[in-house]
Amino acid sequence: MAIASFSLPFTYLQKPSSCSCRCSSSFEKPIFAFSSNGIANKALQEIRNSGVIACLRAQNADLANRAARAALDGGISALEIVMSTPDVFEVLRNLVLDYPAKTFGVGTVLQAKDAKDSIKAGAKFLMSPATVMDILVGVSESDVLYIPGVMTPTEILSAFSAGARIVKVYPVSALGGVGYISALKRPFSHIPMVASQGITIDLIEQYISQGASAVVLSDAIFDKEAMSQRNFDRIYQLASHATLQGKQVVERLEC
Repeated sequence: MAIASFSLPFTYLQKPSSCSCRCSSSFEKPIFAFSSNGIANKALQEIRNSGVIACLRAQNADLANRAARAALDGGISALEIVMSTPDVFEVLRNLVLDYPAKTFGVGTVLQAKDAKDSIKAGAKFLMSPATVMDILVGVSESDVLYIPGVMTPTEILSAFSAGARIVKVYPVSALGGVGYISALKRPFSHIPMVASQGITIDLIEQYISQGASAVVLSDAIFDKEAMSQRNFDRIYQLASHATLQGKQVVERLEC
């Protein structure tokens, strides 16, 4: 399979850290220099600082727009909108304009073209359920954060060695949940991980305490009943609760 032409490959130095906290020294630095003000760095830092990525999928653009605003107003600072959402790029563009301080991403990105369109619409990070090499290699020129999906130790190491700055362990609940993250972080303490799938707000502290840089919350914030009833007050409340839980555990674990 041909590598997307909008990219330049890059690799990372791997150096395990003995620090058990969440200080920045535990992150690997790329061989080529990223600006400290770069898009990828800012997105990564925002995700780590909040401990929570809200993941939104909706049946129509209006619902997506209103649900997203409820979550953002509730305190969510990193929001992922899934590709299957109708008019996802238009929704994203509007949110980026109205919430310039927030960090937006697009999820379930499987094609290089979708990655390009996401970036043009204002995405600062991209996520996939698996590692898409065209995207992983391609984002190097745009300096947008790519979070590839991984499941096994081999996939984790392969993605990191290919240049991923952080990986998404998916589907984490089906693989063992908090215990699986804890087990993975023993040999891979130097590789930042996001836990995704089936995570509830009450488990945020456990996941982050066991080594996850952040958790992805979907139904836990965009509750199915609340979405179907367009109960945006409920989404606001869930977002506020999740935001507080994430910040509290991150602050407790900071160096």
